[in-house]
Amino acid sequence: MNNSIYEFSKDDAFRFARDQGSRTRIQKNELMFQSCPYCHGGSHRDKYTFSINLETGVFNCLRSSCSVKGNMLTLARDFNFEISEDVKRYFNQNNYNGKFRTFREGHFEVKDKAIEYLKSRGISEAITRKYEITIKKDDENVLVFPFKSPANELKFIKYRNLNYEKGKGAKEWCEADCMPILFGMNHCEDFTSLIITEGQIDSLTVSECGVKNAVSVPTGKNGFTWIPHVWDWLCQFEEIVIFGDCENGYVTLADTLANRFPKKSRIVRIEDYQGYKDANDLYRAKGKNAILNAINNARPRLSTRVKDMADVKYVDIKSIPAISTGMKELDDILDGGFHFGQVILQSGKRGNGKSTVATYFAAEALRQGHSVFIYSGELQDYFVKNWIDGQLAGKISLYNSEIDKINNWYRGKLKIYDNNIIDDDEIDNLLEVIEDTVKKTDIRMIILDNLMTALDGCQSNDELYRSQSNFVGKLAKMAKAFELVIILVAHPRKSNGTEFDNDSVSGSADITNKVDIVMSYDRGKGMADDERLMVIAKNRLTGKLALGENGIKIYYSNKSRRISTNRQRFDKVFIPELEIRNIEVQEELPDEIPY
Repeated sequence: MNNSIYEFSKDDAFRFARDQGSRTRIQKNELMFQSCPYCHGGSHRDKYTFSINLETGVFNCLRSSCSVKGNMLTLARDFNFEISEDVKRYFNQNNYNGKFRTFREGHFEVKDKAIEYLKSRGISEAITRKYEITIKKDDENVLVFPFKSPANELKFIKYRNLNYEKGKGAKEWCEADCMPILFGMNHCEDFTSLIITEGQIDSLTVSECGVKNAVSVPTGKNGFTWIPHVWDWLCQFEEIVIFGDCENGYVTLADTLANRFPKKSRIVRIEDYQGYKDANDLYRAKGKNAILNAINNARPRLSTRVKDMADVKYVDIKSIPAISTGMKELDDILDGGFHFGQVILQSGKRGNGKSTVATYFAAEALRQGHSVFIYSGELQDYFVKNWIDGQLAGKISLYNSEIDKINNWYRGKLKIYDNNIIDDDEIDNLLEVIEDTVKKTDIRMIILDNLMTALDGCQSNDELYRSQSNFVGKLAKMAKAFELVIILVAHPRKSNGTEFDNDSVSGSADITNKVDIVMSYDRGKGMADDERLMVIAKNRLTGKLALGENGIKIYYSNKSRRISTNRQRFDKVFIPELEIRNIEVQEELPDEIPY
């Protein structure tokens, strides 16, 4: 049974559990049922052997004597569980289809007025008679289209007003309470190729051109209630060619049908409409060969992720906006700073101040007018605030009046994730919160400190590495989609005596493949307590690196919590109301910087 008749929603899995009256628990991505609805745990009443995957909707029972498998459609069928209108139609749940009208068998008498009108549209008398197109008994200006099943059973009747004027009545309508099916099904000869058009006159046109299998939809481009009633029949065709109306560079029917039948659908190319709206207009202007060429040239729909390179906008790499790091030497290597759309991996040994560098980058972004979002997996929010406020002010101890000025300066521009709210779905929740915040505010820089802590819920190294890789991959997509700068702070691997490189970051090796910049901030051999070395091990944008002894020497001031490439200059003004000059390095520094 093809899943394309139904799109899985995890809410349906929870509803099924409630419908069965079963207790549940979530384990990873599986909704575990206390009792299997099929075997009920067997004679031993085994518990939690049945589960539904909350991503795919696939279920199974682990008991070998049961081993039942399937998906939500299977559950809908086996337990008469209602999950969608389409599924109710497909399975005829609770005699859903019993409400449709039944008609007496019989042949429709074709009238001259129908023949005359369709000839004006290029349709021959032979085709008109074959498809039994006629005129309404009580109104000769209304064309009648009978829809018959492959078994030649009349299921649906549609009418078309031949004297239609825009704004005066309906152009097309159908009999009430009819089962919607495709027009022309009873004249299809085999299950090779099926052409589907929007209008009945268009499918008649395709038939006029000698195509043996041509059908059209009953209720226009937006009505798809017919799909469940003809699903099994449609699935038998080797391919489906979608020849909808061409409207503003878009082919109607294409999205829904190509999504439902991705492996067997071809879509008529826009250029093969030659500027005409539909098959009938094209035929009357360009003839039979134009229709046949359009069908033969139809192409499968490419993924929406695939585009023609010629359609890609040229961008001068050097023109991409960036947030300055506040240090000229680092900006020179990064060609202006951290560019929007980049993910930066910031590493460094514990106690050497890698988090301090990250918050300093945040302070720089705020100074340049950009809003910032911070996640800290290790520290309370008040500690992060204490640290960055000190960097902004240039001193550790602050008066209440100074705190008020800082709050007023960055209010609305600096956000922090409330990591007091922790649950089993912390990672997914974090990503959702970030995306929601980015959409609703003007956040441009995101700092995640520490990556390892953010992914600490995993139970094995393999699972941890896989989660890390997926997490960073999603962040990379988010950075590009919303033009963000995302800085990840991560611990390095245990030192093996070698210099820092892309393999020095703890966790999955795939992480450094997915980020744009890899950098570390550590104390080098023989360096003074206030000295650090900034190493750039990866720089995707320009390729410029700063490795080993060629790293950038950075100085840290314990008095101001600031960093600088000049030991004597820590007096940068972030908040004019708190201007501080001539901040000097504290003579005695702690062995470890606490943040």
